[in-house]
Amino acid sequence: MAKRNTSNPSFQAGTTPAVPLDVRLMRMAANGLLVLAAGALLAMALLAVSRSPLFNFRTISLEGDLQHNTVPLVRAIVLPRLSGNYFSLNLREARRAFETVPWVRRATVRRVWPNKLAVTLEQHRAAAYWERDDGNHQMVNAQGEVFEVNLGDVEEDGLPLLRGPEGTAAQVWQMYGRLAPVFTTLGEKVRHLKLSMRGSWQTTLESGARIELGRGNPDDVLERTQRFAATVAQVTARYPHDAKRDGQGIEYADLRHDDAYALRLRGVGTLRDPDSRTSPSSAKPAKR
Repeated sequence: MAKRNTSNPSFQAGTTPAVPLDVRLMRMAANGLLVLAAGALLAMALLAVSRSPLFNFRTISLEGDLQHNTVPLVRAIVLPRLSGNYFSLNLREARRAFETVPWVRRATVRRVWPNKLAVTLEQHRAAAYWERDDGNHQMVNAQGEVFEVNLGDVEEDGLPLLRGPEGTAAQVWQMYGRLAPVFTTLGEKVRHLKLSMRGSWQTTLESGARIELGRGNPDDVLERTQRFAATVAQVTARYPHDAKRDGQGIEYADLRHDDAYALRLRGVGTLRDPDSRTSPSSAKPAKR
């Protein structure tokens, strides 16, 4: 009787013969093709659905600040720049399109299922004019940002005029916010605030008085201005006048001195201490 060969695992009882490698590879390839085919069919179906007119935007709702814009105007400007539907619209580009509308500072855009676009607009709040050499002034908003609009659309009266090197609008606006309350204590209003290329500050008040504030960090400039405002009434009181009759008042002040400031009054040829021997042709800085 022949002896059974048990050394080959493929002949052992209770075992399944090994599948050849080429068969396994064919099965894997077939499965992969089935997956790819199913994915392609799914992609085609999704593409067809996404292009369906059902998802074209039929409504664009506008909320927020519309004081300087009407809904028809906004839509007339923005609609030609929008492309796509609920699925394909680029929200970043849509936001930029709405922010090209005059007076719009920021836009928030979101999709609403299945065919609506909801937009919330934040409007610039005009706070000051920004002076330019070419006379084409711009506006400064409450955040210190420069923006361009038709100046004829500005409804606010009495806005100050600011000026400074390019990129300094926020700095000049912040300084205005610190200086304006100081001059208010003198019954004055800042009409023009300028920052020179060399970093020196100058302001013109509503009365026409020109004040040289000098250079330094904002705290230093503010401190000099506060000292001036606290003492100038005492200085001018030494020179009797009737502002209404004589047209007198501060015409010019120079705060750039270390321990004093120079002052010129309307209707007064020179300002000097009556007890001093200073020549009438030269003005002595009034001590603070």
